[in-house]
Amino acid sequence: MKTATLPPLRVAPELRQSAESVLREGESLSSLMEQSLRGEVNRRRMQAEFIARGLAARDEAQRTGVYHTADNVHAELRTMLAEAEADAKAKIKTRTMAKTKA
Repeated sequence: MKTATLPPLRVAPELRQSAESVLREGESLSSLMEQSLRGEVNRRRMQAEFIARGLAARDEAQRTGVYHTADNVHAELRTMLAEAEADAKAKIKTRTMAKTKA
């Protein structure tokens, strides 16, 4: 149950018209605003966590003296991507074969 309220939001008439023009069927301006606010809160939380992880990694590297070059990180990421793509192709092939047998 929603029990809290937010302060009224004053915007330019053009912004209100733009927002109203993209509403989906059955969607209210209030629900669009709530969804947008939830999304922005989530993005900011994720960004803060990302920065915290980066700072912690920097501190750990400074503490241990262990650093990784960008080339090594990119190579590892390419390997991970290739493995994930191969797994996805194998799953598609398995599903296709199962459908043709059925």
